[in-house]
Amino acid sequence: MTASKNQHLAANPYRPWPTRITSIVDLTENEKLFELRIIDDEVRDTFRFDSGQFVEMSIFGVGEAPISISSAPSKRGFIELCVRKAGDVTGALHSKRCGDIIGIRGPFGRGFPIQEMKGHDVLLVAGGLGIAPLKSLINQIHDERHEFGKVTILYGARNPSEVLFRYQFDMWKHRDDFELILTVDEADDSWADEVGVVTKLFDKIEIDSARTYSAICGPPVMYRFVIDEMRKKGMDVDRIFVSFERRMKCGIGKCGHCGVGHQYTCIDGPVFSYWEAMNLQEAI
Repeated sequence: MTASKNQHLAANPYRPWPTRITSIVDLTENEKLFELRIIDDEVRDTFRFDSGQFVEMSIFGVGEAPISISSAPSKRGFIELCVRKAGDVTGALHSKRCGDIIGIRGPFGRGFPIQEMKGHDVLLVAGGLGIAPLKSLINQIHDERHEFGKVTILYGARNPSEVLFRYQFDMWKHRDDFELILTVDEADDSWADEVGVVTKLFDKIEIDSARTYSAICGPPVMYRFVIDEMRKKGMDVDRIFVSFERRMKCGIGKCGHCGVGHQYTCIDGPVFSYWEAMNLQEAI
């Protein structure tokens, strides 16, 4: 995001903006969806982001953590963060209630190339918590559905209890203009969808590789296998986009912890085309 798109936050990227928690939804035992509203009216009105970007979420007196934005850019005035309880900062956030104040700074990084995707089919593949940043992209496509062709969503989780956003999946399943296929590694008696790793779902879909863009987000171990399946379908390397959102750290390239090859994930990513990723050391 350029300074012209968000001058207030770009003026001091170190400063977190006080933000009120307006809604909390329990998704699983370890994940919650937080809806946030920036308190400052002027900053809130000018806050803009792209699907795939992230913010630094801070708990005052505890620390901060980079979190991908889950809501669509068209949802003005609020943002959503899907947060897994995994450490001191996220644990402190999970103990918060509606009305409590936290901080955010950003947005940071490069998101998905939504303008390039318009007018084309879109294939989205997510694993586990990777559905959180893709949810922003899916909802943006939903809001601008006439701008896109066929939309296919493949999502895999370890077991039914770890499937995120079930309420939204139920809505997408009943739409004729979305193809959604869910799978889990280990099923229980309540599970009525597919069983197996997400790459097995490629046998169930047909794509026109010449007119399809794709986006992938999930555990790093799944990337190579998913990309292999996409390449078998004939997809070009410059139409496959991956998110390295798990590598994000400070957000502005100062700490150096997100370095991948000669680039910083928080500045040059977290979204890269596969062509770009192939030229980064230790990326894929």
